[in-house]
Amino acid sequence: MARSGKVTVVGAGFYGSTTALRLAEYDIFEEVVLTDVVDGKAEGIALDMQQSRPVEGFETKVTGKTTGTDGSGYEVIAGSEVVVITAGLPRKPGMSRMDLIEVNAKIVRSVAENIAQHAPEAVVIVVSNPLDEMTALTQIATGFPKSRVIGQAGMLDTARFSFFVAEALDVPVGSVRTLTLGSHGDTMVPVPSACTVDGKPLADVMDQAKIDELVTRTRNGGAEIVALLKTGSAYYAPSAAAARMVKAVKEDSGAVMPVCAWVDGEHGISGVYLGVEAELGKDGIRKVVETKLTESELASLKEAAEAVRAKQADVKDL
Repeated sequence: MARSGKVTVVGAGFYGSTTALRLAEYDIFEEVVLTDVVDGKAEGIALDMQQSRPVEGFETKVTGKTTGTDGSGYEVIAGSEVVVITAGLPRKPGMSRMDLIEVNAKIVRSVAENIAQHAPEAVVIVVSNPLDEMTALTQIATGFPKSRVIGQAGMLDTARFSFFVAEALDVPVGSVRTLTLGSHGDTMVPVPSACTVDGKPLADVMDQAKIDELVTRTRNGGAEIVALLKTGSAYYAPSAAAARMVKAVKEDSGAVMPVCAWVDGEHGISGVYLGVEAELGKDGIRKVVETKLTESELASLKEAAEAVRAKQADVKDL
C-alpha cells in the first residue's frame, strides 16, 4: 500500500524506539513520531533512524520530540491514526507487573489526557505495565470509545508459547500455532486445545507434563527475561507484537489477534478489559471473536476476568 498518515509511539526507551523503527521500516506511514520526556532523547534516536533510511530503503519520515509533564510538545502527535503508549518504568528483577501500578498510572494518565487533546481520533494501543489495568485507565482518561483502546498482551504471550513449543520439538516456528488469552500476568490462560503443530493437535505430539511445563514458562516469560537482563525488560518480541497490531489497524485488515479488549457479553463475561481474540481494523476492535474453548479453559478465562476486574475498577482513582 502507498505510504500515508502518521503513527506516534510515546516513550523512547528500548521498547518504544524498537517499535518506532519497526513501523518506519514497514514503510506504510508518511511519518512515525517518537516522543519522550528525557530532553533530546527522542530527537537523537529519530535522527539515527533517519540516517538508516538510505541503507534500508524506506521513505517513512521519523520525527523525535521531547514532551513535558505540562503537556508541552504533544502538538507533534496531531493527526495520528494510531498512538502506542510504551511510557512507564520497566520491571526490575523480583518485581511483578503489579508492583508498577501506582507510578505507571500517573504517567499513563498524563499521556492519555494529552492524546485525547491532540489526537482525538486515534486508536490507542497500550503496552505499559500492568497491561490490563493501564489499558482500562487509558480508556477512562481519554474518554475514547472502548473499541479504540486496545492492550498488547496476547500477541506477545502467544508468540512466546509458540517459540517454546517449536524449541522443545525442534520444528520451525512457522509450523506451530498457539493461543493465550486472559490477563497479561498470573491469570494468563494458554489455550492448548487451540494449539497445533503441522496441523496436528499439540496433545498428539507432546505429553501433558511437557505442555504444562511450557504453559508455566509462558506465564513467566517476561520475568525470565527480566531476571537475565537484570537492568531492563523484554522489547524485541513485545515491539514486534505491538507493531503488527498497528499494521492491522492501519491496513484495516480485519486480522484476528489475541489482544486486551473490552468484553461485553462474549464468553459470558461483561464489563472488563481482558485478553481475547479480536478482529482489528481502522477503528480499533471490530468485534471480539468467541474462540471455541474447553470447559476448563473457559472457567480459567472467567477466573482471569474476575481477577483483573477489581484491579481495573481501582485505576480510576490513580
